[in-house]
Amino acid sequence: MQVAGVDVGGTNIGAGLVDETHAVVADAKMETPRSGPELVDAVVELVQGLGGDPVAVGLAIPGVVDDRDVLVVPNLSGWDDDFDIAERVEKRLGLPVALGNDANVGVIGEWLAGAAVGHDDVLGVWMGTGIGGGLILDGRPYRGARGGAGELGHVVVRQGGALCGCGRRGCVEAYAGRASLARAVDTMVGAGRETRLFEIQAQEGKPRLTSRVWEAALAEGDALATELFDTAVDALAAGIGSVVNMLDVELVVIGGGMAEKLGQDLADRIGDAAERWILHRSPELSLVVAELGDDSGIVGAASLGRALAIAG
Repeated sequence: MQVAGVDVGGTNIGAGLVDETHAVVADAKMETPRSGPELVDAVVELVQGLGGDPVAVGLAIPGVVDDRDVLVVPNLSGWDDDFDIAERVEKRLGLPVALGNDANVGVIGEWLAGAAVGHDDVLGVWMGTGIGGGLILDGRPYRGARGGAGELGHVVVRQGGALCGCGRRGCVEAYAGRASLARAVDTMVGAGRETRLFEIQAQEGKPRLTSRVWEAALAEGDALATELFDTAVDALAAGIGSVVNMLDVELVVIGGGMAEKLGQDLADRIGDAAERWILHRSPELSLVVAELGDDSGIVGAASLGRALAIAG
């Protein structure tokens, strides 16, 4: 049974055809459009381009998802909260569509086929345009009462702090999300700070300050990039430490573009910074980088589609 998994991110959409062993046998990617109708067109085009004969589609959205309802999407500026994307994709493709939060399905993908295999209590942290989070508790994906569980990016680590894209202040995402980091760079350059970030962006031919641009700037020792990234690590560490205190997870999986670029060194650094926030760290607790890369969300999303198809 092959299922199409589609992972909608703030920057790109990834799609893949996933078999029963959770292996991605075909994949494709495109830039994320800014409106609901354009997003439907993109999803349909990607799924049709995969070939094969999928029996269902699993669709991951970067927002709070409650069953068939997308409640809020903070990092897609053109999104209409009343837009029924699942129904529209179903009509276009003639296939059942299951919805999920992008970070939730990312940790499910790692739990099924990646770094979290064999673990029962897991926090997944996805570093992208925003900061996503997902949970496995007692050996099962945990969604919460309305699908909003695991939103690490909107854990407040500084009351009255930096403005977040969600409209509140002091969230982890306000310091560690790539969009927030870009806004901070603009503000500080406007105040007279110097950085090589924009030169590197131009050299790389990137339309924005991507993970690759940050990786290069950090490798060069760019002072502004280093300062802002240090703040990002501290915010992530405080949020993760609070979750560990609350839920006593045994594994934290760090995913997303930044994690792919910086590797296990990033997970180790966040883990070291989290030490002072953790009341009693279990010797079994570890922080690791996601193993599946871009496929984490695709595999996890496909698992939702597969469950829907089996349920009939």
